[in-house]
Amino acid sequence: MSVTKERKSELVKAFKNSEHDNGGSAAAQVAVLTERIRNLTEHMKANHKDEHSKRGLLLMVNRRKKLLRYIKDNNPGEYEELIKKLGLRK
Repeated sequence: MSVTKERKSELVKAFKNSEHDNGGSAAAQVAVLTERIRNLTEHMKANHKDEHSKRGLLLMVNRRKKLLRYIKDNNPGEYEELIKKLGLRK
C-alpha cells in the first residue's frame, strides 16, 4: 500500500523545517521515504519474488541513505533528532 495524501501531509507537518516547507526539506523527504519503505517491506514479505518492487525498494533505500548523509554533514543535531523520531538506527 502506498502512502496516502493525508499520511504524507501529516509526515510533512511533523518534520518540516520552516513554516513554508511543503515537503521539500531533506527531513520531510526522509520521513516520507521511510513510510514508503516500511510499506513496501511488508509487501515484499508476502511477495518475495516481486523483482520490480524489490528494485524500487532498493532505490528508495539508497535515496534515503543519501539524504541522511546530507543531513548528517550539514546539521548533525537535526540528524540525531531525526534518527530518534523515525527509529532508524539501533
